[in-house]
Amino acid sequence: MRVLRFLSPSLLIAGAAIANAASSSWSFSEAIVSLHGKGASGGSKDKLSNHAPLSKPIALGASDSLKVILTAVEGKTPKRPHQALLLVKDVETGLETSFPFAVKDSGKGKLDLAQKDLPPQFLTTSKPLLATLLLGSFGPSAAFSNHVFNLDLILDPSVPISPVEKPLRYGKLKEIHHIFRSDPKSPPIIITLVFLAAAIACLPTLFISWLFLGANVDHLPRALNSSPIPHILFFGSIVALEGIFFLYYTTWNLFQTLPAVAIVGLVSFLSGSRALTEVQERRLAGLR
Repeated sequence: MRVLRFLSPSLLIAGAAIANAASSSWSFSEAIVSLHGKGASGGSKDKLSNHAPLSKPIALGASDSLKVILTAVEGKTPKRPHQALLLVKDVETGLETSFPFAVKDSGKGKLDLAQKDLPPQFLTTSKPLLATLLLGSFGPSAAFSNHVFNLDLILDPSVPISPVEKPLRYGKLKEIHHIFRSDPKSPPIIITLVFLAAAIACLPTLFISWLFLGANVDHLPRALNSSPIPHILFFGSIVALEGIFFLYYTTWNLFQTLPAVAIVGLVSFLSGSRALTEVQERRLAGLR
């Protein structure tokens, strides 16, 4: 019982502390907004309230400077929040932007704002902008978010308003209809006939070269008797390759040509190796 008697006050104190921490929230004190104008516009200074905005909007000219000074508090203790922002919103378009305060560890924060710092979309609005103060940090304390004043922009009539470009929005685009290029066509028939005539004109030169170099056609029966299949396959594969190239030139595409060339080329390589071996054996035997 004595232990319970001592524990009860401690539990009550701890519970009160937890309840106090849970019920605390962020706010500000000693908040002043001042307007510094150039020329005849002068300036103004108003004290901000944490529960009601200023009764009159602040007129911010093109050459004016707005300064907000405050002390952030958590509960009743001055403290530096994790985030301290002034949110400016256009009520017509819903567009909003934020400006961070420069806050010290003591909770004292300062913000300087000029008309040039605002997005160009705000310069076309006809209604005052809403200024909301945001204070928040980690922990159980509730964040502060209240409308503190209105901002009325006074534009310079001698400076034209530049047109605002439409912002880039990511989303679904229109369907793209691909237009593929047509298959490549053969060159004109005239060019084909010119090259064909040039190839045929080289045949007499080939035959004359064979006679000059001593080509012996009499060895053809001996070659066919010794290795008939390699010689026939080798000659047939060369003719087949020429036929494949002709089909590729006229009707076939590349995907039809490559497999056929691979098969015929393999036959040409194997049969040609055996045919050349037979020719070498005749050469070594002294048959020229």
